[in-house]
Formats: sequence, structure tokens, C-alpha cells
Amino acid sequence: MPIPPKLKTVYRRLGWVDIAFVALVAVYSALLFVAPRSGWRLLVQFLAVAFGLWIGTRLIRLGVKRAIWRLRNRLVVTYLFIAVVPVLLIVTLAGLALWMLTTQIAVYLVTGELDRRIASLQMATDAILNSDTPSRVAVMQRMAEIAYKDRFPGIEMMLRTRNGIDRFPADGTFPPPPEGWGAISGLMVRGGHFYAWSHGKTFDGDFTIVAPLSREYLANLVPNLGVVQLVVIRNDAAKGFRLDRDSDYRDDSDPASGSLPPKANRFDVEVDWPAEVPVEVWESPGAELNAWLYVRSRPSAVYGAFFTRKAETMRGDLPSALVAIAIAFLVVELMSLVAGISLTRSITLAIHHLYEGTRRVMHGDFSHRIEVRGKDQLADLSNSFNLMTERIENLLVVAKEKERLQSEIEIAREVQNQLYPKKAPEVRTLRLTAVCKPARMVSGDYFDYECVRDSKLALAIGDVAGKGISAALLMATLQSSLRTELRGAFDGGGPVAIPSTAELVSHLNRQLYAYTSPEKYATFYLGIYDEIEGVLRYTNAGHLPPILVRNGQATRLNVDGTVVGAFPFAQYDESRIQLDSGDLLVCFTDGVSEPENEYGEMFGEERLVELVTRNVHRGDDQIVASVIEAVEQWTGSPELQDDMTLLLARRN
Repeated sequence: MPIPPKLKTVYRRLGWVDIAFVALVAVYSALLFVAPRSGWRLLVQFLAVAFGLWIGTRLIRLGVKRAIWRLRNRLVVTYLFIAVVPVLLIVTLAGLALWMLTTQIAVYLVTGELDRRIASLQMATDAILNSDTPSRVAVMQRMAEIAYKDRFPGIEMMLRTRNGIDRFPADGTFPPPPEGWGAISGLMVRGGHFYAWSHGKTFDGDFTIVAPLSREYLANLVPNLGVVQLVVIRNDAAKGFRLDRDSDYRDDSDPASGSLPPKANRFDVEVDWPAEVPVEVWESPGAELNAWLYVRSRPSAVYGAFFTRKAETMRGDLPSALVAIAIAFLVVELMSLVAGISLTRSITLAIHHLYEGTRRVMHGDFSHRIEVRGKDQLADLSNSFNLMTERIENLLVVAKEKERLQSEIEIAREVQNQLYPKKAPEVRTLRLTAVCKPARMVSGDYFDYECVRDSKLALAIGDVAGKGISAALLMATLQSSLRTELRGAFDGGGPVAIPSTAELVSHLNRQLYAYTSPEKYATFYLGIYDEIEGVLRYTNAGHLPPILVRNGQATRLNVDGTVVGAFPFAQYDESRIQLDSGDLLVCFTDGVSEPENEYGEMFGEERLVELVTRNVHRGDDQIVASVIEAVEQWTGSPELQDDMTLLLARRN
């Protein structure tokens, strides 16, 4: 059974990794039935998973590549990244800032309250030491009972004078501070317990206030805030700063440390933050330990404690305001996304039309036009595309027409080549050489020679006004009319009067005028050579005068006349010249004498005369070749500026 072509295509696209994965899956399935507990099954499973991950990654990359192949999908993904990533960053930064702000406020609330209470202890110390010595004990007891007993549970006061130590309460057991302590207030650690204390001295004694800082007390500094804990950091030379886990600086006897407030909403996450505080060591005056005050709470509890009762309304409206701002932000973001996608669609739709248009053009459909929408740059691009395809379509039509014309011109060239004489007539006393090089495929120049009546030879050269097919057609008309006139004049039976060249040119002029448009005309030179007499009778109708080279001297045969085909009653004259042995007659068109070089200077008849005179001893074919080469060198290009025709007649 033959394999379907689609399966063959799929198989060719599979790599060795894909084939290995399929083989591993097959082996693993077989091992599940044959040897489910074999160690080979685990190895095959591992390899299959590894190969599967590789194939999955490749498929994901291929899917992503195919998904974003279209420009529209790519722009949509780009807009999503532009819209979503900044939002995520803003939300992340806002959340991080809110978390840091919350933790800082929580620490501030605890440390601020703790500092205020320590400051109150300092104020009490200063008040007692500044009072009269006899009244210090009474002031101490009164302040303790009224202001500090309830505020600092477990507070002890010691007034030491020369008469001894007075305490509050009277059964207090806290020892007097070691020698070396000066005036100080803050946090202090003794025997594994933290205290808030204040110490002052006068000349007659000192005063000390010590208030224990239990975990319960710390938690109640700011009611309902959360968990508050003091932890000492010891500076170990070997291990650096670390949390002290020794019992010397832990108060395990007092487990109460407050409790974490309940969540107000799903976003009411747990926050904690430490703050470094200095702690004095009771036994070592001047020595400090590094302690951290840890606060663990929730944003709702922190901001509930931060805002005052007078701001209760603000506190209640704040979440609603934040939610409203978030909703407004989300709406603006969605509107921006919709606007971006709409803009993307407008861009990609125009590009899609351009893509489809280029595909149609690629397959040769130049008649396809793109629908233009709007008045933007893409619309201008679509208009440019339509204009381009229209011009290409027109150019194709022109190219086809040009090809057709080229074919017709080729036919015309072949026809014209047939009109030129194939070979020179065999005349005993006159040797003829002629060449015509058209500037285009067809020429408006004309040359001809034909034997008429025994020993007589007619030769002619002409230059039709213009170039191309129209000039070639007039040239054919001129040749046909000339040969008709010659046959009519010389082909009659018996001796007849030989018409003059002037009469022949006059008849030719009237025919051309009658059967061609007035703007069509030609310069024309006609000569009839009598071999017996050696006489050349000729008429010049506006053509460049031929050059006669005799004994190394050049002479122009100047006979003026009107061009043929322009005026119906133009009159012409006949001239005669005796050709001697060795004489060379050079007839030419303006394509030989009037080509210009890069400076606009014409080749000129003088250069032609000098060139022919210098090469008169050479063969006629060589003279013709040297003239053509000299003209090409003069113009600097092998392309002719005008039709070039040379007719040489040499007397033997």
C-alpha cells in the first residue's frame, strides 16, 4: 500500500530528536507490559521526558514564531507588552512602596511611643533631682503613685543619699547601679531582661528609675498593632553580627508578645521590619549592645493606629478612594489597549492589502488595485502602489507595442536592404563602391546605380528629411519613382533622345510632391555616365556637392538646386564633367560630414576631403572603412548620430 504524500512530507520534516522521542515512548510502553519494575524503564522514562521537553520547547518557539508572523499579531503583542509591563511595574513598585511605608510607620509608632515614655522617665529624674533634698522622697513617692505606677508596671525608683537608699516600692529589690554610671536614659539589659531606665546624679546622691520591658509591655505600647519584640545582636569577631540566641539576652519567662491582628481583606498581608536601637549593659557602664526592635503587623492595623480619632472619616474613606483610583486606572488602561488594538488593525489592514497586492503583482496581475481608506501616509502608500501598478500595466502595453513595432521595423529593414543594389554593375571604365549605415534600424539615406541603355550608367544618392520608418518609406518611394523615370526614358525601342538629368529630376520632384505630404522632401543627386565619351552629366537637387579627386587635388562639384518633393514647379540644371583615368568621385550624405564631437564641433567636409585625398591611392573599400572609422573616433561612440552613406565612383 503506497504511503500518502502528506505522511511523506511529515516524515521528511522530522528530525533525529523527534524520531528518538517516538522510539523511546514505544520502548517505554513496551517495558510497562514486559518489565514494569526494570531499571531500564526508569532510564527510558528519563530520556523520554528529556527529549519531550526539548521537543516541547521547540514547538513552543515554532508556535510563537507562527503566531507573530503576521504583523497585526506582532503589533498586538507589542501593545500588550507596552500596556501590561508598565502596569505590572507600577503595581509592583506601589506594593513595595506601600509595604516599606507600612513597616516604617509601624516601627515609628513603637519607637516613638517608647522614646516618649523614656523621655518621661528622664523628666521625672530631672524633676526629682532638681527638687529640695528633704522633699525628694515625697516627690518620688507622689510621682510614682500618680504618674508612673500604672504606666510602667513593675517600675522601681531608688533615691540614694548619704543617709542611705529610699525605694519605691518599699519592697523593691533592684540593686543600685554600679559605680561609673553618669546621667543617662534609654534602654538597658540586665540578667537577660530589658528595661527602660533613667539615671541622674547630684553632689549629694543619685536617682535611678528602672521599668521592665516585657513582651507584653512592648506589645501594648501601641494597642492592637501586632507583635513587638526586642532581640540583641552580638558582634562576634569570628562570625560577625548575628542574632543572639543565648539565654543571657532572651526573656523566655515572659512569652506574651502580642498577637498578629486578623486580616481585614485579602490584601491585608503580614508586614515586619526591624529597627536598630542602642542598649546599655547594666554591669558595664559605657558598654552598648546592638539590639533590634522587631515589629510584625498588618497594614490595616498600622494605618488604624496611625490615623487619629478625628481622622476616622478619612480612614474609612481611604480604602474606597484607593479602590476608585484603581478602577479608574484600569478603565484608562483598557481604553488605551482598545485604542492601540484599533490603531494596530488600521495599520495592519493597509499593510495586508499591500501584501496581497504585491503577491498579485508577483504572479503577473498588474490590474489589481488596492482599496484606499483614509488620508494618512498609508493611504498615500496605497495610492502610490496603485499608481505604480497602473504605470507598470501601461509600460507592459507600451512594451508589447514596442515589440510589435520592433518586429515591423525589422521587417522594414529587411525590405529596405532588398531595395539597395546587391552588386555594382559591370562597367568597363568605371568602378563603383557604396555603403549605407543607418543610425537606426532603417535608414532615410538612399543610393542607387543602374545600367541604362548600353554604355550608360545612372547613379544616384539622396538624403530624406527625418529618420526612421517614415524616412525609409519616402526613400522607397524615391527609388521606385527614379527607376520608373529611368525605364520610361531609356527602355524605348530604337534610338531616342536621351533626356537630361535635369528633366529626370523635375519629373521626380513633381511625382514626389503629388504623392507625398508637403513636409516630406529629400536632397537628391543624379548622375548619368557615358562610358564611351567618359562624360558624367549630373543634377544636384539640394544635396551636398560631391568631391572629385584628380591628380591628388580635390574639387567640389557645386551645382545648387532645390530639394525634391517640396515645390511642384522647381527648375533644375544639368552639368557635365569629363572623367579622366584615375579620377575618384566621392558622393556622401550629411551623416558623414556633420557628426559632432563632445565639444559640439562638426567633423566637416574639410576633414573628409583631407582624409580621402590622403588615402586616394588605396582601394575603394579601404577608403570607405577609413572614413567610417574616422567619424566614429571623432564622435567618441560607435553609435551614429545620423544615417551615413558613401558612394565612390573611380574611373579606370
